[in-house]
Amino acid sequence: MINVLIVEDDPMVAEFNRKYTEQVEGFLCGGWAASVEDAKEFLEKQAIDLILLDVYMQESNGLDLLAFIRETGVNVDVIVISAASDMNSIKKAMNFGAVDYLIKPFHFNRFLEALTGYREHVSIVRERSLLSQEELDRLLYHKSSTKELARLPKGVTKSTLAMIWNCIRQHEAMLFSTEDIAESAGISRVSMRKYLAFLTEIEALAMETIYGTIGRPVYQYRILPQAEEIMSGYI
Repeated sequence: MINVLIVEDDPMVAEFNRKYTEQVEGFLCGGWAASVEDAKEFLEKQAIDLILLDVYMQESNGLDLLAFIRETGVNVDVIVISAASDMNSIKKAMNFGAVDYLIKPFHFNRFLEALTGYREHVSIVRERSLLSQEELDRLLYHKSSTKELARLPKGVTKSTLAMIWNCIRQHEAMLFSTEDIAESAGISRVSMRKYLAFLTEIEALAMETIYGTIGRPVYQYRILPQAEEIMSGYI
């Protein structure tokens, strides 16, 4: 397993990154640090393979941790995940050896690409003493396919997900309810809710609450623009 430390001062964002990380096969979130100093203390106590590093934090700048890692020779890799999109920050991160850089907000498939590319990198480094040109190119340029690499949560199967997604794409109205798709897919509303919740979590769907004049609110869904790209990693 590849042990990951998330360095992010926003607890909600850190939790999202943890969930994303543990959806990818071969990765385990070993901890969370809310500042550069917390991260340094964590690295002294526990071995970490990969850090997911934010740049802009209230108490510190994540690039200072990256500089510290390179200056002290700590054996850990770093993927920067930050809203910092200025060329100076990106260039500094690359110069200090970041293996990838994701600009917030990002789509899950880009996150998946970063982690699967890194996993392939680790596999080649651990298993090879000599490299072919093709293997070296994959290390340098992160050439890998994310198709079928995403992990499905317990209780969600690829075949049922593909069938539900096909029903969603064929639905004529832009907005649809749990009942709409459950009826066309021929499965229970309880099961459908689980799949729609998953599709919402990975940002293939957006959920909207529709309030009527009486009774409970109705939850309706719509397909997001990046949905097909995201779903290509699952079905």
